[in-house]
Amino acid sequence: MSKGVWRQGVKVSGQRIGIMERTGLWQTGLLATFGLLAWAGGEVLHTRPGVLHAVAAALGLVAMILAAMTGVRLLQKGQRGQWLMRLPGMEAGPAAITDERGRILSANTAAGTGETLVELLHPLLLEPQAAWARLASGGHADFPTARGTLRLTALPLDAGLTLWCWKDGLADTLPLPACTLAADGRVLHVSPTLRELLGLRPSRISDMFATPPRNGEETRLITAKGPLAVLVHDLPSTGDRRVLLLPMEEPACNASGSAEDLPVALLELAPDGRVLSANRAAREILCPPEGEALLHDLVEGLGRPVSDWIADAMAGRTLNKPEILRASRAGREFYVQIVLRRVRNGGRMRLIAVLNDATEHQNLQSQFIQSQKMQAIGQLAGGVAHDFNNLLTAISGHCDLLLLRHRPGDPEFADLEQIRQNADRAAGLVRQLLAYSRKQTLQAEVLDLRAVLADAMHLLNRLVGERVRVIFRNDDALRLVRADRRQLEQVMMNLVVNARDAIGGSGNIWVETEALRLNAPLSRDRASVPAGDYSVIRVRDEGSGIPPDMLTKIFEPFFTTKRPGEGTGLGLSTVYGIVKQSGAFIFVDSVLGEGTTFTLYFPVHIAALRAEPKPAPPKLPPIQAGGVVLLVEDEAPVRAFAARALRLKGFTVLEADSGDAALALTSEPDLRIDVIVSDVIMPGIDGPTWVARAMHQRPDMRVIFVSGYAEESFGEIRARMPNSTFLPKPFSLAQLTEAVSAEVGRRPVTEAELEPVA
Repeated sequence: MSKGVWRQGVKVSGQRIGIMERTGLWQTGLLATFGLLAWAGGEVLHTRPGVLHAVAAALGLVAMILAAMTGVRLLQKGQRGQWLMRLPGMEAGPAAITDERGRILSANTAAGTGETLVELLHPLLLEPQAAWARLASGGHADFPTARGTLRLTALPLDAGLTLWCWKDGLADTLPLPACTLAADGRVLHVSPTLRELLGLRPSRISDMFATPPRNGEETRLITAKGPLAVLVHDLPSTGDRRVLLLPMEEPACNASGSAEDLPVALLELAPDGRVLSANRAAREILCPPEGEALLHDLVEGLGRPVSDWIADAMAGRTLNKPEILRASRAGREFYVQIVLRRVRNGGRMRLIAVLNDATEHQNLQSQFIQSQKMQAIGQLAGGVAHDFNNLLTAISGHCDLLLLRHRPGDPEFADLEQIRQNADRAAGLVRQLLAYSRKQTLQAEVLDLRAVLADAMHLLNRLVGERVRVIFRNDDALRLVRADRRQLEQVMMNLVVNARDAIGGSGNIWVETEALRLNAPLSRDRASVPAGDYSVIRVRDEGSGIPPDMLTKIFEPFFTTKRPGEGTGLGLSTVYGIVKQSGAFIFVDSVLGEGTTFTLYFPVHIAALRAEPKPAPPKLPPIQAGGVVLLVEDEAPVRAFAARALRLKGFTVLEADSGDAALALTSEPDLRIDVIVSDVIMPGIDGPTWVARAMHQRPDMRVIFVSGYAEESFGEIRARMPNSTFLPKPFSLAQLTEAVSAEVGRRPVTEAELEPVA
């Protein structure tokens, strides 16, 4: 392809499509210039003008030919770009074209409105960003939604453009005659069931119906075996008309009639719920017993008696409303969707039940609800843990203040120690809740997993006891990862203890590592692991295994199979939270009677080959004064403890209960403030926001942020404050005073504070 200037793109929906095909215009200009120079030279020098004029004419002719070819190429490219932009309008379902960054360039009305593909998919999918990233290079995938499943297809086009189409994947799999009709009489789509009935792929409505189909009315469907009476039922739709066709002829209810071979499951019901007849598809789903059967003996789970539902349908109150009920077959539980419709058969009113196996739909819906529940529990756990951290800070802090007034031999000293120890235990439970909600304070560093696990092996062997052996296998090619060492050890402890409990007696637990490269994304258990290099840890036991119905619940907080008093149910949920907050992935595989394997994928840290040693803090001149501290905390008990602790160490403390009150103090130009200690989450203005405003007047001020939430939750704001540090709650008296003393030592020193030199 020739190089040159950028061609102008096609403008669609107010945006310009930069296909930016380079052309050969610079070559055209160069040849034209040469021609003009040759002609001008002949005129000026009068030297062999005929030859130079001939050369000029030839070069000019070549330039015109190239220009014409370039113009044709540009026109063709422009027409192709415009045609690509019209592709979404040719789709019956939602469709859009995006650029390589996911921005919408063209979309049809069925797709809705939005600036990006993620915005269009947000009302439909739980994680639209992950869906876009997964299919950015093309392909298709099914994603669970509240209504069932959605199939998303990506078709790469030219110049980084992608055509996206999505539709309700469950609608195509329903064993019901259904079709999508356009307003101009075109047949846009027919379900596999209807296509089988018709024996052809219709293009017009007249190819299917003898008379135009009207919602709620009977009409004749032209099938391969002759006309078939059907009831027309319009499905909810925001665009083209979606129609469901229910066979209504009397023979449809007889096993020997035309409905016997229909791929639609049909039952004929009496007003009292007796099953009068069933076709082959219905018998395969429900397996009714020989002789007379009642519908309420075959299905359940409606939330009210099935007989009441049938009575309402006979009265016309619940017609055409699908219900999902539970059934069982050969010891296996499954779900079936049933739609009831009244018909007159031989002068008597009957009900026709259209059945559909909805097990997959129900499972997908349950998974969606489960993911929402887990997210809600995580938010609740984080909020509760934050409030408990404030209480525990006040309890343990005032306990430290009391311990300063008692010696180890005093009678009250042991009681105070017991209070502090129990406060520390409560803080451990709070950390587990924060780990599950992914808001725990992590101190990430570059780690060699082989060294970390080798150091932890002695502790792990003590945890499992003498009857269980921990076998450690390392991959020498394992690479570095970035994680919190203390929390990683907690993960290994919880997994090994869980494996020990699963064994129940004597046996082996394997802890194995592996350097793994994923050439393609790994998708499983509603998660997608991106392609790349990983350091993998596997913890495998030979216990009894986990039942399949419990596998989806093991990471839920407070879920446990142990007897009351034997466990909190927070072990595996803590593991899940730490792993997710570390940017890693965890999966579980289990076989009853054989054992369970937990697999952890940690992304390889490629920013550095080894952990960099922390530089030693610079030595500063000694300071005579204790310093002035501005303490900003909305919780009165925490503020009272912190103020007393700092005053005991010789600091002057100014107190504020909000960000607004703190801003009022910092705005006083004559007020000296050496260090600020501020809570992060407060009513009104939060900590980082008010400190950022105060920095305009006091840019050199040192700041200590305190919070029960993770430092990463406001790390971007803190990154713009180089003079700030972080102290997690709950903190002790010693931790608070040491942190403040360190920050006072780092502030700029005035000449008046230096020791006099003799």
